[in-house]
Amino acid sequence: MSQVVKCGLIQTSMACPVDESLETIRQSNLDKTMGFIEQAGKAGVQILCMQEIFTAPYFCAEQNPRWYDSAERIPDGPTVKLMQEAAKKHSMVLVVPIYEEDITGIYYNSAAVIDADGSYLGKYRKHHIPHCLPGFWEKFYFRPGNLGYPVFETAYAKVGVYICYDRHFPEGARALGLNGAEIVFNPSATVAGLSEYLWKLEQPAHAAANGYFIGAINRVGTEAPWNIGEFYGQSYFADPRGQIVSQGSRDQDELIVADLDLDQIREVRNVWQFYRDRRPDSYGDLVAP
Repeated sequence: MSQVVKCGLIQTSMACPVDESLETIRQSNLDKTMGFIEQAGKAGVQILCMQEIFTAPYFCAEQNPRWYDSAERIPDGPTVKLMQEAAKKHSMVLVVPIYEEDITGIYYNSAAVIDADGSYLGKYRKHHIPHCLPGFWEKFYFRPGNLGYPVFETAYAKVGVYICYDRHFPEGARALGLNGAEIVFNPSATVAGLSEYLWKLEQPAHAAANGYFIGAINRVGTEAPWNIGEFYGQSYFADPRGQIVSQGSRDQDELIVADLDLDQIREVRNVWQFYRDRRPDSYGDLVAP
């Protein structure tokens, strides 16, 4: 009997101008996302992920201490608490990417994972923090992740998380596979231009190299006043062969849904045997300073 899991991705534009109060911004984006969660619930989605820092604009386009006040505790902040209620209501696993406050002055780009009964399973903190392109000043806001590459045993599948810029680094993608991930979600905020040709290249390659499914999420639209470029959407699922099986539009707020057959993981891995043929004894140079 096949193990088919219905999964969803939410891609949206900003719900209000960024000069509104931080609470208005958070609530407006939550309200928009909650509508898509309701839609996903009616569609029978079992695992659902939102885009990177979904309650806020991509504020890394500037360096402004104002945005520190938008960070929340995980799991004790209001957004995670709300998502726990939604998960329980719909019997749905939720991957919830938000700006996390650990203690005052220490902040992370994180994602909480909530099981289908509403219980909090844990969080992933983004490891690779860019600070190299105009409009991507992330080191001003985030410390590098320090929780490793956890895989969460949810009600429906073993789920891993990688966040945005992480996707350019194959080492963590492999670590998630070795840790047992069946589906890896990569919530992102990336604009047209330099990264766009990589969007449909790197993550399907990770899926094929590691024999798991990937759900890649990108926001849509432009965000004034920064206007660093067009967030080009095109959120998608890729299967263990590296084939894109469901994809969103470039410029629309929408829910992307796919039925993922977890039995395909065994089928593909038994053909390619990449895990059997690894040579970790020869990879020492990969972790040299």
